[in-house]
Amino acid sequence: MSKLFDSFQMRGLSLPNRIVIAPMCQYSAVNGNATDWHMALFNTLALSGAGLYCIEATAVSPEGRITPGCLGLWSDENEEALARVLRVVRAVSTIPMAIQLGHAGRKGSSQPPWQGGQLILPDQHGGWWPEGPSAEPHKPDEPAPRELTLADLDTLTNRFVQAAERAVRLGFDAIEVHAAHGYLLHQFLSPIANKRVDQFGGTLENRMRFPLQVFNAVRRAVPDHIPVGIRVSATDWVDDEPSWTLEQTIAFGHAIKQAGGDWIDVSSAGVSPRQRIAVGQGYQVPFAQAIKEQVGLPTMAVGLITEPAQAQAIIAQGQADMVALARGMLYNPRWVWHAAAELGEQVDAPVQFWRALPAGKNAVFRNATFGAR
Repeated sequence: MSKLFDSFQMRGLSLPNRIVIAPMCQYSAVNGNATDWHMALFNTLALSGAGLYCIEATAVSPEGRITPGCLGLWSDENEEALARVLRVVRAVSTIPMAIQLGHAGRKGSSQPPWQGGQLILPDQHGGWWPEGPSAEPHKPDEPAPRELTLADLDTLTNRFVQAAERAVRLGFDAIEVHAAHGYLLHQFLSPIANKRVDQFGGTLENRMRFPLQVFNAVRRAVPDHIPVGIRVSATDWVDDEPSWTLEQTIAFGHAIKQAGGDWIDVSSAGVSPRQRIAVGQGYQVPFAQAIKEQVGLPTMAVGLITEPAQAQAIIAQGQADMVALARGMLYNPRWVWHAAAELGEQVDAPVQFWRALPAGKNAVFRNATFGAR
């Protein structure tokens, strides 16, 4: 039996296997509203056979979007647009669905990647003034973001709670809080972006305070049977100044565990253009392993996990409890089927797809039978 295809339990949610579709921004929403593009994408990936599908980073406020085209969940209109997509997904697939809630902070108001990803100023089409923990720009040639006040932090905490409550109404099976990739909660954690001199800046305890305030509020707002996890950047990959490190991430992980967190999704980087990332196959897996071993919470490994045997080894060797694929799933939405075939396992698939496999591989689809015609 392949460990990769073992089930996994988190609170009231049972995953049929350990393969997760990681959140992938699509930059294709309108005023935060899901569109026909989301309808097409969600349904494609919902039929993949993965154990969990976490949809893209979803902003808790208009200013929390990375780009003007980012998905949002701050209004009734956003909720209704996403409900339309999810109704169709639920009609054709039983895949567990999660949502990632976040705020871009000083990296907000940006162009989509295919247009260069540069900051859009407020006087330009669709732009707004970014906000962050401190008046520290992401890039030296950019204007500084607006520093958030103490009242702003309370408002944003409520925004996360309101978005989480909308996610529960929409029927999401799990919620992930985004504290990675240089976005707002990661900005508070990292001394590169956080230069505050109040109770939310300076010491590690102070820098963790606002992300933990948000996480605790979301956990309290979500019914107990629904798991809540967090995505972290385990390191800033910046060595020439004080930065966020694996050791600090482990301390943060202990606090998340105490707050009732159910998993830690382990990525890295994003807070500084000075980062120097040692990219390679599974390059972030050691971070997930260290957090799993030292914190004791389930971890999700992500980043250049591309081959079934590689994913199986990560789970079998206890380096992580789940593996997440992003771009690999866009390239091959049937990656899970191919992994099952290679590892001698089975996945659920719609009856309409049962004829898809070559002769001799029919057992990959659970309960599949084929007629003579």
